[in-house]
Amino acid sequence: MAWDEWDRLKADAAARGGPEHMRIDQIAPDPGGGSATSAVTQGLKSTQAAWNKAGERVGGLREGVGEALTKLSDGQNGLGDQAGCLTAGAQTDLYDSWARYVKSVGEKCGDVKGVLEQVGHDLLLTDEGVNAAFGNIDLKYADTPAVGGDGAGR
Repeated sequence: MAWDEWDRLKADAAARGGPEHMRIDQIAPDPGGGSATSAVTQGLKSTQAAWNKAGERVGGLREGVGEALTKLSDGQNGLGDQAGCLTAGAQTDLYDSWARYVKSVGEKCGDVKGVLEQVGHDLLLTDEGVNAAFGNIDLKYADTPAVGGDGAGR
């Protein structure tokens, strides 16, 4: 851009009345002189602290899930040899299934915590970007079909 063009743009901006008339991302300034409100933001304010707090809370859920997994594991102590005992074998299979599930829930909490904290850190992600991040988590942790069908019509 040539300097004369830059000087012209600055002069035009000054003639419009200065920074109080500046529009960012096409959001019109509030006529009352306060903060900008538009159909886009509808007065919603977002802070890094709010996003980080949400991330911390989800992280706290992960800790609780980890404790549940430990208790589930502790409950397996003393099960003994499963040979010849169908109930013990079935109980072990059930434990293995639940242990995988609970571990997956904990990992999902960690992934959600990461997205929330990233949004809080950047405050630059678009709604589409945030939705895509959560969509990826949904795909990664999609539940498997229920054994024996979905029970519809029962």
